[in-house]
Amino acid sequence: MAALTDPYGTTGQLTLKWDPKNLEIRTTSVERTLEPLVLQVTTLVNSKDKTAKKKRPGKSKRASALVATVERATEIFIERGQTIAYENPEITQEMLAAVEEVRKAGAAMSLAAREFSEEPCASAVRSAMVRAARALLSAVTRLLILADMVDVHLLLAKLRAVETDLDKLKSASSQSELVESARQFGRSANELAAQAAKRQKELKEPRMKDELAAARAVLKKHSTMLLTASKVYVRHPELAAAKANRDFVLRAVCSAVDTISAVAQGRPLPAGGNNRPPIEGPGELAQALDDFDERMVMEPLAYSELRTRPSLEERLESIISGAALMADSSCTRDERRERIVAECNAVRQALQELLHEYMTNAGKAEQSEGLERAIEHMCRKTRDLRRQLRKAVVDHVSDSFLETNVPLLVLMEAARNGNEKEVEEYAIVFTEHANKLVEVAKLVCSMSNNEDGVKMVRHAAAQIEALCPQVINAARVLGARCRSRVAQDNGAAFAAAWDAAVRLLTLAVDDVTTIDDFLAVSENHILEDVNKCVVALQEGDPDSLERTAGAIRGRAARVCSVVTQEMDNYEPCIYTKRVLEAVTVLRDQGK
Repeated sequence: MAALTDPYGTTGQLTLKWDPKNLEIRTTSVERTLEPLVLQVTTLVNSKDKTAKKKRPGKSKRASALVATVERATEIFIERGQTIAYENPEITQEMLAAVEEVRKAGAAMSLAAREFSEEPCASAVRSAMVRAARALLSAVTRLLILADMVDVHLLLAKLRAVETDLDKLKSASSQSELVESARQFGRSANELAAQAAKRQKELKEPRMKDELAAARAVLKKHSTMLLTASKVYVRHPELAAAKANRDFVLRAVCSAVDTISAVAQGRPLPAGGNNRPPIEGPGELAQALDDFDERMVMEPLAYSELRTRPSLEERLESIISGAALMADSSCTRDERRERIVAECNAVRQALQELLHEYMTNAGKAEQSEGLERAIEHMCRKTRDLRRQLRKAVVDHVSDSFLETNVPLLVLMEAARNGNEKEVEEYAIVFTEHANKLVEVAKLVCSMSNNEDGVKMVRHAAAQIEALCPQVINAARVLGARCRSRVAQDNGAAFAAAWDAAVRLLTLAVDDVTTIDDFLAVSENHILEDVNKCVVALQEGDPDSLERTAGAIRGRAARVCSVVTQEMDNYEPCIYTKRVLEAVTVLRDQGK
């Protein structure tokens, strides 16, 4: 089966080579199966009879019983290995060879162990048994790893079926042929996803489990878009946007298949596409502040004017540079910008005072009261800076994640009306909206210590970045062929994918944003909007009034959504009941 080598991407080579020297255990099932034998052998090797203490020659009854247990366990491994070998012709030879290796190692272990049971005090006999035990464990480990490869072979068989169906779908030249190919692909993709789910549960490494889960999600999510994008390309091959849509979906699916193949075979993950290594770790600015807080506290004896001062000043200036970028962002309010600048200056001053106290205390064994006060003051100022930066982030979230569906609605409405000029105009607005969501997501990440939450936000933001141009392409196709049913279905599929991606990003952002900050900032924003409404009434500006009133309704709806989501984390009680009652009142008043 040839691999896909078109611009859509490639599924790679689905081959499996077993290295008999590789004893890396990748699944929990192998560990669980091996554990009892390891325990039995270890117990046997470490067994000591009462006679050993008196150095009297004699036979160890306890060792004899353990030998019998190990022999029986080895026989079971051999029997199961033979069964697996004959049930799976593709690995029969390798499996039988591994079984034979276990048989030989088991026989050697049995002989060495029985000699040990006869002479439990002889160090040479014990050493020989230890070597035999290691050989047996290695042989059984190889056998189990090879048996585990049966699941990999099944998974690779499903991968080959998906690859074949992708080839057929790619080369389909008629709607009927395309529908049949897509139907077959759907079946094989579901089977692959199910087999991959089983493998995912068994994997030991969390990173590999995450990659496999992400690849399965891509297969599931892109099935509908693959059909609609392929249909519109077959019907309207003259449209470049239609080809771009199909190529995008094919690349994503091929990339997911390649990831599953790599994880199954223990190969390095492919680079690029949907398989880019996830960016892990806490936010840069939050981490920098944590590091600074940790490094600025030290014993006076550890302070060095030549090393410590430049190091702390450099770290602080790096933090202030990051804070300045946030302050200069377009969505940062003037008042918030001024507070951030003021806190940055206060932190600078506090550091100089702290460094002065360290110089004064240099060479002393204990901290003076002045140094303790300077450290406490420094910590308080970094906390104040954090607070302003967090509120600046929530300012952005509150403004940008408001009525997130509007840019998509106007874009698709123009497309449905066949107005290609408006489609291009609204495409610019839609792109700016998407870029803003991604920018705010990055700001949210920068000030969060929640590593899992940050990873989720970055993943969701990457989806938004990748999907944005394809939603515009789907709108262009619909705008050019507004009466085409396949163009309508394709536009709806990409619009649904965009809505899902925005919901995912919104939930991820809310998860790493503290509800206290969000409610405090939202209250201030609503009060600002109320004042704008009053001004609009006084000036007789109905457009401004309606626009600002809509913003208030949107902010109230966001508050209801975030608070309801937060209450889901608590056990139902009188507190949650009252909060949800207040949410209902706010939601009703906002209509």
